[in-house]
Amino acid sequence: MKYHFKIHKEGRFYWAQCIELEGCITQAKTLKELDANMQEALNLYIQEPEDSADLAPLPKPSIRKTKNIVEVPVDPEIAFSFMVRYHRIKKQKLTQNQAAKKMGFETLYSYQRLESKRCNPSLKILSKVKKAFPGFSIDYAVSY
Repeated sequence: MKYHFKIHKEGRFYWAQCIELEGCITQAKTLKELDANMQEALNLYIQEPEDSADLAPLPKPSIRKTKNIVEVPVDPEIAFSFMVRYHRIKKQKLTQNQAAKKMGFETLYSYQRLESKRCNPSLKILSKVKKAFPGFSIDYAVSY
């Protein structure tokens, strides 16, 4: 899952703004530092409060890389948990309890771990996610 940042240079400094995510902005003294800052800003932006029903928009595939527009990947663990949440809320319109039952989890906590920022699901759990959310693409969520 990759978002697009437009890079600007002002004097000896750089700043970048995510095209798809309003307010996701960072700055740095060097391009190398800017790259790290863009990743950090993006990951923090995507990690919205767990009780929030507002989700960041998905990246726009129509945006192309240019000299001043770069793709910045979301950390795969964060992208996975975000996409699970996205499919539950936007695609299926389910509560966490409903999603947990649909996946066959005995406890709500077992499902909530999938939406946590640092989940590490097994193949069995990935299969449950795919069965509950048929449109979920693991490749899309974790692609670099």
